[in-house]
Amino acid sequence: MTEPTRLGELFDPKAELSISEHFRPHWSQAGAIVFITFRTADSIPEEVLKRWEREKQDWMRRHDCPVDRHWSEVLPTLDPPLRDQFKKEFNRCREDFLDTCHGECVLRKPELAKIVAKTLLHFDGKRYRMGDFIVMPNHVHLLASFASEDAMEAQCDSWLHYSAWQINLALEQKGKFWQQEPFDHLVRSPQQYEYLRKYIRDNGTKAGLPPNEYLYREYLG
Repeated sequence: MTEPTRLGELFDPKAELSISEHFRPHWSQAGAIVFITFRTADSIPEEVLKRWEREKQDWMRRHDCPVDRHWSEVLPTLDPPLRDQFKKEFNRCREDFLDTCHGECVLRKPELAKIVAKTLLHFDGKRYRMGDFIVMPNHVHLLASFASEDAMEAQCDSWLHYSAWQINLALEQKGKFWQQEPFDHLVRSPQQYEYLRKYIRDNGTKAGLPPNEYLYREYLG
């Protein structure tokens, strides 16, 4: 069986890189594969987010980092191994919590999950290359690559805006549907790429969901 063509390039630390700063840094590189997670606005309670903020500041203190600045300002200045340790610890907290399916979890309805899938695939091959993705009851994981450094942020905004409009229309409701500022991570090795593909593929079963409560799409090249 022929292996699928890889979605894009691996992150090259020596190549040109764009970093945009909002609540958290977003790294983008033309042609590089990026792992993106976005979640519904009600997927993580405010008290949990506040607790994580305290734990992140405490992590900085325990690792002798400046405590008079917010962790998001300090993180980019850390040595790569320490920065990766921080991200691994708190990314795992976020992913594990999302899999407990808090909030209304309306995306467990197949007709609403299909709206998200259709949105993600609409400009596939034109504005971006879409890889594996999974629509979970309250969040989405995907792999994609973009031709330019500034395309990722604009496209994520477009995905969130259009799918939220369609879902709110279907539910006959108004208001904020997605949490803004998706999490993104540039893929750095073939091993990491395969790990993330497997993570996406297994996310629904790992969360204990029946097949009709999530939507998985495999990238076939």
